[in-house]
Amino acid sequence: MTLALLAITLLFAVTLCYVAVCTASPFGNCRKCRGWGFEMKTDRKGRMKRGKDCRRCNATGKRIRIGRWLYNRWARIYRAGAS
Repeated sequence: MTLALLAITLLFAVTLCYVAVCTASPFGNCRKCRGWGFEMKTDRKGRMKRGKDCRRCNATGKRIRIGRWLYNRWARIYRAGAS
């Protein structure tokens, strides 16, 4: 097996795994707040306390995955063109 064929097979397998993840779980944790929905701050004594709500995920802690966002966009354009 050549190196190019091995690389193509590996890339195809990774792509299929990502498609499966996007299908099974379309929402992932927010990268900014790490799924908490808010940022953690420290007070002057060094203790952790709740900060402001996360603006990126609107305090839900979840964001749509990039692959699912692309699929939703493609499906919307396809439906609009089919009718």
